Amino acid sequence: MNFAISAWELPSVPIHGTTERFPVRHIYCVGRNYAEHAKEMGGDATKEPPFFFSKPADAILAVEAGQRGRMHYPLVTQDLQHEIEMVVAIGRAGVKRTAENALELVFGYAVGLDMTRRDLQNQMREKKRPWDIGKAFAQAAPIAPIHTVAQVGHLAKGAITLLVNGSERQRGDLADMIWDVPSTIAFLSQMYELLPGDLIYSGTPAGVSRLVTGDRLDGSIAGLTPLAVDIVA
Repeated sequence: MNFAISAWELPSVPIHGTTERFPVRHIYCVGRNYAEHAKEMGGDATKEPPFFFSKPADAILAVEAGQRGRMHYPLVTQDLQHEIEMVVAIGRAGVKRTAENALELVFGYAVGLDMTRRDLQNQMREKKRPWDIGKAFAQAAPIAPIHTVAQVGHLAKGAITLLVNGSERQRGDLADMIWDVPSTIAFLSQMYELLPGDLIYSGTPAGVSRLVTGDRLDGSIAGLTPLAVDIVA
């Protein structure tokens, strides 16, 4: 194919235990999917249907097992915040799924971070404008290697934690999700045809807070490869 400009490298994520990589198509993120996080953000998500926002595929910062990713502190913001999440990788196309058959679409799971320029997000929210600027930027979606369903099954419970400079900032359990993975996929598939290569960041527990250059983040979910990221200038 003859492109007018040089094509960029396809964003991708390593797959645990193989030399293969998972190509990334869309990134969907679930907002306020843990009750305590919803409260700390000033809402009550238990009384609302799920809502979603997206990040561009090239926001991916893929970190190999045993390595530490380097995330550059993003432009403009004075309030970069962390949100540890389980990521669901979609391996089959599907639309208008039910919760009962939604898991058929899942390729695997990974540990991820939904990085947020909170000050910019809040400014846009107050003006009732789209808050993409707070969520969609370079390296805004760090992710560890994906574990296939054949390797780990379907994860519905287990500890999810984030340490910053060795101190615990976030702790929860996957079982605490307001909308579990099958329900999330079913709801999202009513609005979009989910496609192979899609990633769903499934929401974060309470404890989100500000980061500064030099901070070291270590995220983990029971049964998955941990995610390690350093914030650099």
